[in-house]
Amino acid sequence: MLVPSPKWLDSGDNAWQLAAATFVALQSVPGLVVFYGGVVKKKWAINSAFMAMYAFAAVMVVWALWGYSMAFGPEWFSFVGVPKSILSAAFETGQAIVPAAAGGMPPLGFGMSTMVYFQFVFAAITVIILAGAVLGRMSFKAWMIFVPIWMTFIYTVGAFSLWGGGWLAGMGVVDFSGGYVIHLSAATSGFVAAALVGPRLARDRDSFEPNSLLITLVGAGILWLGWNGFNGGDPYFANADAGAAVLNTNIASCFALLVWTMLDYSRYGKPSVIGAVNGLIAGLVGITPAAGYVNGWGAIIIGIVAAAIPWASMNIFGKTALMRKVDDTLGVFHTHGVAAVVGGLLTGLLADPKMIEYVGTDKDAPGVSVTGAFFGNFHQFILQIYGAAFIIVLNIVGTFIILKLISLVTPLRMPDAMLRVGDDAVHGEEAYALYGDGSRVPVPDAETHTV
Repeated sequence: MLVPSPKWLDSGDNAWQLAAATFVALQSVPGLVVFYGGVVKKKWAINSAFMAMYAFAAVMVVWALWGYSMAFGPEWFSFVGVPKSILSAAFETGQAIVPAAAGGMPPLGFGMSTMVYFQFVFAAITVIILAGAVLGRMSFKAWMIFVPIWMTFIYTVGAFSLWGGGWLAGMGVVDFSGGYVIHLSAATSGFVAAALVGPRLARDRDSFEPNSLLITLVGAGILWLGWNGFNGGDPYFANADAGAAVLNTNIASCFALLVWTMLDYSRYGKPSVIGAVNGLIAGLVGITPAAGYVNGWGAIIIGIVAAAIPWASMNIFGKTALMRKVDDTLGVFHTHGVAAVVGGLLTGLLADPKMIEYVGTDKDAPGVSVTGAFFGNFHQFILQIYGAAFIIVLNIVGTFIILKLISLVTPLRMPDAMLRVGDDAVHGEEAYALYGDGSRVPVPDAETHTV
């Protein structure tokens, strides 16, 4: 007699994790691919979109051959796992487990292949977010080298330390779905990369209008809905906490979008579409470390604060001479970095112990949850500061070293002549084949002299 799966596999949990992973994958391809392609100048649409698509593929190579095990495998050091592949039949069809963190969660009801793919899409989107800081001038060759090295030596360390059962997790630092591991990491490394690669051409930096706001909104919409899998998948079960995480994600993002829009209106007299998108992203980032740990009121507070502080960071602090020295193309520092710190610290304040992630069966053990300072545990706030500080230092030092080493092999920035032309000079291709609107000039027919 045959059965479709072993007893440990829960078809509902497995289906939800695969669906959630696919939602997150869609955030990158096509989400950020079209978002980047639309939000930059027309001459950089192909290059920006392809940077995202290349990174998605390159991360999978690293992830399958050694990266996943470094982030979620058996402990090698207190901050990283043993590097090894996950390609054997026994591994791919076995029961999922995070060895160093298994004591803090129930046995997982899906296979290792599901777990590896779920965590891969998070890893991929991290370095794609990072790309937003260096669009419009980073050498594609340097980017090709940078992605696998950064993923190996930076991302895996942060992921293992917080999610894989490493030293930060052991201390009690929490990050529900990647506020620190993904967004703060991407923003910090992106800022360092933007400083080392150098700025865009002055004329591009002064005038960098989106070539298609509608395409940008399509990408933003995919990001928004894809975030349901981003935060909803992280309990690892199709349970009540997953539903709460999805609801809180949308509560926070909606409040953030409205707050950013109102702030734009009050300062500039017009509601900006790009501003609304920035507010949406800031709200999504802000709720990410807290989604399953805070109640709905906490989600509202995070949405408001995670819009207001990054808005001020971008529109006031970001326009100072000090911040203008670094050319962060899409303001990743503000919408991802500042918002992630805000969300991570507010998690330490607002985490509600009644938001049970895993239900306990013992009379004296109601389950697994997190208690913030407003509910009597101020130490959690202190722990969240430690977590943010570690991620920031790791990414500053690591990214600086990686890029300096790459610069010994190839320039980090494209030559000015290439920057003046854009996609056609880099890839021999252009986004829009419209005569008189950025395409090559048509060659007349030799006999009829028509085009």
